[in-house]
Amino acid sequence: MKYHELTIATREEVVEAISDYLHEAGAGGVAIEESGSLNRKRDTSFGQWYEHALNDIAEGDCIIQGYFAEETDMEPLVEAIKPFIEQLREYDLDPGDFTVSHQLVDEDSWAEAWKQYFKPIRVSERLTIKPTWEEYEASEGENIIELDPGMAFGTGTHPTTALCLRTLESVIDGGEEVIDVGTGSGILAIGAIKLGARAVLAVDLDPVAVSSAKENAHLNGLSEQIDVRLSDLLGVLKGETKDESGAEAGPLNVTVPVDVVVANILAEIILMFLDDVYQALKPGGYYIASGIWKNKEEVVEQGLLQAGFEIVDRRREEDWIAFVAAKPKAGE
Repeated sequence: MKYHELTIATREEVVEAISDYLHEAGAGGVAIEESGSLNRKRDTSFGQWYEHALNDIAEGDCIIQGYFAEETDMEPLVEAIKPFIEQLREYDLDPGDFTVSHQLVDEDSWAEAWKQYFKPIRVSERLTIKPTWEEYEASEGENIIELDPGMAFGTGTHPTTALCLRTLESVIDGGEEVIDVGTGSGILAIGAIKLGARAVLAVDLDPVAVSSAKENAHLNGLSEQIDVRLSDLLGVLKGETKDESGAEAGPLNVTVPVDVVVANILAEIILMFLDDVYQALKPGGYYIASGIWKNKEEVVEQGLLQAGFEIVDRRREEDWIAFVAAKPKAGE
């Protein structure tokens, strides 16, 4: 079997926006290769060991590749993605002097090859992400997240995902109910349970992500604690959620308002549903907002404050930021 490989050479800050676009356009998989520069600052506070790719990609640049079925008409897709990438500049996301190209490749050249680069990685004091196909023996106190991301976004190797997991570790004490907005592979939902949360409602608007998150919850033996729905946060508040097949789903596994809401998505999307998050949280509850590039830090901060939140912490990795915002307790 053959596939079309669509290659976009651009800047790292637009990775998530373009990856989402490719998935929405029908990509059967998305691969991201970032700079192999030895000068990149890496977080090694938990003993992480980074295998730097042997490439000549300049620091701050990246290669994004989307894979489409052989019968896909690529020309309209290529012509549509160029203005989309250009439009990112209007949102203060710089794609640089990007290029777009495509070619026909054999299935074996991408479907399995990427797995050799996805190794177990300890992302926090208590959490280690392990691909299902890798052997790994956990040490005492180390919680393993078994993961097969499939076609869904989220392996834990991207700075925003690792940042979110470490931030969750600082917020969860045990027994919390959590909503994971835009769950992707389900990695944050699984991490929350491994850290002691009682239950997680994981929602995503992409049926592929819903399927992947369900499978990963099952792989970790957490299907009873992680409820994956086809929905967004507003749908949850309205009681409008669906299961993997698109049928109306039953009662939620959490009681809204909840203790924690986490969202690892684009800053523009974060700003769109701040009021919904505020409504979905208990007084004193925490909102972890990640996926924020450095040039959006101030506007997200102002948005959180205007929505009534208090900023209690912000964490950084490379040029990405995660906010921890609290809904004031009653009477404050």
